[in-house]
Amino acid sequence: MVPSEENQLVPKEDMFWSCRQSIFAEMKKKFSQVESAAEEPRVLCIIQDTTNSKTVNERVTLNLPASTPLKRLFEDVASKVGYVNGTFDLVWGNGDNVTDTTPIDQNSDKTILDAGFEPGKKNFLHLTDKDGEQPHIMPEESGTTDDSAQDRFIGPLPREGSVGCTNDYVSQSYSYSSVLSKSDTGYVGLVNQAMTCYLNSLLQTLFMTPEFRNALYKWEFEESEEDPVTSIPYQLQRLFVLLQTSKKRAIETTDVTRSFGWDSSEAWQQHDVQELCRVMFDALEQKWKQTEQADLINQLYQGKLKDYVRCLECGYEGWRIDTYLDIPLVIRPYGSNQAFASVEEALHAFIQPEILDGPNQYFCERCKKKCDARKGLRFLHFPYLLTLQLKRFDFDYTTMHRIKLNDRMTFPEELDMSVFIDVEDEKSPQTESCTDSGAENEGSCHSDQMSNDFSNDDGVDEGICLESNSAAERISKAGSEKSSLLYELFSVMVHSGSAAGGHYYACIKSFSDDQWYSFNDQHVSKITQEDIKKTYGGSSGSRGYYSSAFASSTNAYMLIYRLKDPMRNAKFLEAHEYPEHIKQLVQKERELEEQEKRQREIERNTCKIKLFCMHPTKQIMMENKLEVHKDRTLKEAVEIAYKLMDLEEAVPLDCCRLVKYDEFHDYLERSYEGEEDTPMGLLLGGVKSTYMFDLLLETRRPDQIFQCYKPGEVMVKVHVVDLKTESVAPPISVRAYLNQTVSEFKQLISKATHLPAETMRVVLERCYNDLRLLNVSSKTLKAEGFFRSNKVFIESSESLDRHVAYTDSHLWKLLDRHANTIRLYVSLPEQSPGSQFRRAVYQKPSGDSGNLDEACERVKGPVGNMKSVEAILEESTEKLKSLSLQQQQEGDNGDSSKSTEASDFENIESPLNEIDSSASAENRELENQIQISDPENLQSEERSDSDVNNDRSTSSVDSDILSSSHSSDTLCNVDNAPLPLANGLDSHSITSSRRSKANQGKKETWDTAEEDSGTDSEYDDSGKSRGEAQYMYFKSEPYTVDEGSGEGQKWLMVHVDKRITLSAFKQHLEPFVGVPSSHFKVFRVYASNQEFESVRLNETLSSFSDDNKITIRLGRALKKGEYRVKVYQLLVNEPEPCKFLLDAVFAKGMTVRQSKEELLPQLREQCGLDLTIDRFRLRKKTWKNPGTVFLDYHIYEEDINISSNWEVFLEILDGIEKMKSMSQLAVLSRRWRPSEMKLDSFQEVVLESSSVEELKEKLSEISGIPLENIEFAKGRGTFPCDISILEIHQELDWNPKVSTLNVWPLYICDDGAVIFYRDKTEELMELTDEQRNELMKKESSRLQKTGHRVTYSPRKEKALKIYLDGAPNKDLTQD
Repeated sequence: MVPSEENQLVPKEDMFWSCRQSIFAEMKKKFSQVESAAEEPRVLCIIQDTTNSKTVNERVTLNLPASTPLKRLFEDVASKVGYVNGTFDLVWGNGDNVTDTTPIDQNSDKTILDAGFEPGKKNFLHLTDKDGEQPHIMPEESGTTDDSAQDRFIGPLPREGSVGCTNDYVSQSYSYSSVLSKSDTGYVGLVNQAMTCYLNSLLQTLFMTPEFRNALYKWEFEESEEDPVTSIPYQLQRLFVLLQTSKKRAIETTDVTRSFGWDSSEAWQQHDVQELCRVMFDALEQKWKQTEQADLINQLYQGKLKDYVRCLECGYEGWRIDTYLDIPLVIRPYGSNQAFASVEEALHAFIQPEILDGPNQYFCERCKKKCDARKGLRFLHFPYLLTLQLKRFDFDYTTMHRIKLNDRMTFPEELDMSVFIDVEDEKSPQTESCTDSGAENEGSCHSDQMSNDFSNDDGVDEGICLESNSAAERISKAGSEKSSLLYELFSVMVHSGSAAGGHYYACIKSFSDDQWYSFNDQHVSKITQEDIKKTYGGSSGSRGYYSSAFASSTNAYMLIYRLKDPMRNAKFLEAHEYPEHIKQLVQKERELEEQEKRQREIERNTCKIKLFCMHPTKQIMMENKLEVHKDRTLKEAVEIAYKLMDLEEAVPLDCCRLVKYDEFHDYLERSYEGEEDTPMGLLLGGVKSTYMFDLLLETRRPDQIFQCYKPGEVMVKVHVVDLKTESVAPPISVRAYLNQTVSEFKQLISKATHLPAETMRVVLERCYNDLRLLNVSSKTLKAEGFFRSNKVFIESSESLDRHVAYTDSHLWKLLDRHANTIRLYVSLPEQSPGSQFRRAVYQKPSGDSGNLDEACERVKGPVGNMKSVEAILEESTEKLKSLSLQQQQEGDNGDSSKSTEASDFENIESPLNEIDSSASAENRELENQIQISDPENLQSEERSDSDVNNDRSTSSVDSDILSSSHSSDTLCNVDNAPLPLANGLDSHSITSSRRSKANQGKKETWDTAEEDSGTDSEYDDSGKSRGEAQYMYFKSEPYTVDEGSGEGQKWLMVHVDKRITLSAFKQHLEPFVGVPSSHFKVFRVYASNQEFESVRLNETLSSFSDDNKITIRLGRALKKGEYRVKVYQLLVNEPEPCKFLLDAVFAKGMTVRQSKEELLPQLREQCGLDLTIDRFRLRKKTWKNPGTVFLDYHIYEEDINISSNWEVFLEILDGIEKMKSMSQLAVLSRRWRPSEMKLDSFQEVVLESSSVEELKEKLSEISGIPLENIEFAKGRGTFPCDISILEIHQELDWNPKVSTLNVWPLYICDDGAVIFYRDKTEELMELTDEQRNELMKKESSRLQKTGHRVTYSPRKEKALKIYLDGAPNKDLTQD
């Protein structure tokens, strides 16, 4: 053909230069564009997605040239976020345009610079719904991400912050919308419940097996015979139907696992996929009994092999036939440094016989002697579906840990198994029966049951040879089988991770299109044969011992092959071929999915927002969640909210409206006048997962009208203050603007309150204790610090107080008191003080006890003469008020320093002494402003060593303590028992351990004297009260609690200045309790009735808040250096070795013997224990463990560290005290008798040193066991170190190789350790199965009652079980 002139061939050189010039020209053009673009200013746009289209709202950043058109901006945003362009709006989020909520015009020809974007600055935009409709998510085929991105991905999907096999569908990048759309592969994934990836891999493999799926579809569920929830085949059938027909990307497996009898905890247990396969097949066989599918598992997966032993001298062979469902292949032979290279090599090794010689010789029945023999396995029959397990998990005997072998092992796509059937073996004339079945191959195939071929002969399993078929027939059959044993690979189950945990997924070939797919939980993607080869494992280097350590941890674990047989290879059933029950099931599941889709669509278009309402009659703020469709109008939403808040009985519907509300600032943002017919989607700015505001259902009386709330207004709560009555009125709401002046604001308030603006003083409370007088009329509210919601106090009287400096004025003091006043509910003791408190009634310091005796006689009088608490409270209040006035007058006359013979408090009679006096009104106000004229004679509460607090601030000492006000409160429950902490210790033991360090070299300062004692002293060193009165507000009145709570108790409602100290607070409570403050205790009540005793008297009530509850209990308060101690009895041989006895008080500097002397009468009176001082000892208590024995001469705080609410053991002795010195060591020994399977009682052994030899001598001495036969072990856990007698012989570390007790692994350095010992020559009793089971039940019951574990061995992996009845058996002994 002759080329035309236009197509003349160009010489190579000319063509090269021409191409080169064109390339340079193009590059020059590009560079010029880049230079011009570099000179052009750029605009940084930050777009925040505020819609509810996605679970996780994205934030997109674009850096665009200033000349970019607005159209291009929208296109770029749509591409980045994944929305369809034109289905969303962009509005300003900052700058001068922040108030402009008008969407940016998408169709404008303006550049972003002309549209108001600022170069060099951050331009924030909000992506919002368009016309109330959510943006449309870009379809996957046109989106930026789809499954093609994972086409070449093999291995566990990347997970954010996940470990092991946690489910990736909860990661931040996961969107629920992705689950709703099916993968373009056409296959559906399975959702990982938590760690169920192993289950998902097996289920997908079974689903992709035509023979299994078709057989499962043919099985029909009879609902009359079984519950569908617990039917495993039915739930598998449903799952397969959903996998085949669902339009979702992934479906749940919870119904399947529920049919297994699993609860949610099983989802967090990872198991072996091969183990699951075995257990699931067993469960299916049980469920399919007496059905057509009864033998399905065996027909598809079961093979046969012969386990034989052949004598090498006479040729005699003993054998048995085993069945198998999978073939376990060793990766690396035992003791070898090199792994097998391929599956074929491992299969040859599997059937390679071993020679039994030397000490392992085999006893031949024919030769009647031990002979050399050959032992091995031979395959007789291969299943239709061949399962190979690659044994990658092994045990390292060097490190004693499980390990995973990551060595490389190849496997073919087609596997010829004919080479592994030995036909010659079938011809052997020497094969005879033998009763010895030989040893089974460790860890290999199981003999679950005999196949149908041998089921008619009971002797097969005993090794009896079957002679029914001639040798020729058997050879012919074997030969034909050899010719058709070509298998094709169709499933590879891959494990990624270590022996401790990891992730499973499956690579499966579809028989429909011969395409390989990766089924990785909910993600399904196409893969290639090259990706399959990546699962061989190993590394590129040479194979050796360390090759596994540096190899990839992602490798094949289970392989499933299918026999290539055109006659048997099935295809998946088509829809028209489904059985009728499957067609009905498909239709049912489709309807359910459509219903779910409609419900999801409704949810997607439902606005969910917080709703508040102040109940018009109960005056409590109610909270709920309003759910309303975006197309519902505001009027309809009000009706829904009205019913939701249950206001039908309280207010008419037309007296309610919804307003925009900010609950955090208690601010009404705006009302919606004239928008009753506007859809809620438009009013709320679209459907969103969260809103930056709330809604308030506002109510009014029928004679009122609603106020209009405009955007931009601020809300002010105005409290009117009355100086005459010293009261603060409830708030009145007023709306104002930030640009208003203070003068204009006063006029506004004047209209609302009808008070004159000329004399008005306005005080703004900006935050706690920040009261600012607004005295500059020209200042704006914004300049004064007003915000969305504000609180102001106004006072408009013409009193002289207006001319006093603000901080000295009556108004300031009243507001200061109002800001610091809290309301407390005080529970008084239920009964009047008993005999133990009679001596605590107020007495004259002279010691005259006449009044005390008289008071006691009055207490013994008839109950009918007792006056009401209200009357007593009133009279006590009147007395205290008259005393207060008298003391103020004395102070004014300058007589405050005058001493008196008796305390002024003797003028106030105790409620005990007021029995016969008269009562008056029920409620009185107690405002104590007491100055004690003679504090030396007043027996009251202690103050700190610092100066008295003034009205405005706390003392320096109080201020230091405020930050740790709870540190001195002792946590206790209602029963006064210590609360156990998570680590097994109680609160005091931790404190004790800290104090032991803090006390080293401590100095006697205020800090140590006060803090270490756990309380503040009520009295100074001379015994005089250090309490001084303060000008603090205190008001009390009787209070009636709700029915059913605290019946029979008397309550006070107390309004008190929280800057008052606990000491002064207790002084105010004295008249109501009836005893001096030194004889009652204050407990702060928390949730769940937990109580903290408040013991630091110089701390203020700043940590208390409104409506806190306080319980008053009778009991002597602690003095300086005293500690409250809980005494428990130690009963070492009782089922419950720890028994509470009583509360006692120990003092610093007291000896142990002195504390024992004080305990004796209390033990006799309260506990009925009549002891002598030498018959019991005290010892350290740590949780339930007995510790150091306290010797009589030990001194508290010097030799023994002590803390508040300390705990000690009291132990009654059988004889004289053996512990005489701190150098001795007392241990508790217990003999174990293995021949009798029992433990003796505890016996104490006192050692002079920590020598093991001495311990053995003492044990030999008390037991009579020869010294050389003594073996001992240290007990584990909490006293009494209970352990099952079935485990004690093996589980404990017997006879440790140490010479002293204070070294590893014993670490016995303190008294109270438990030692078990035994006679090593004593044999362990042999138990029958019945005896063992009976003993196991008894031990489980015993140990469960005592709260101890049955075993102390390390946590074992939980066994995988499928419960056929749908629920696990909770019997503890089932394992």
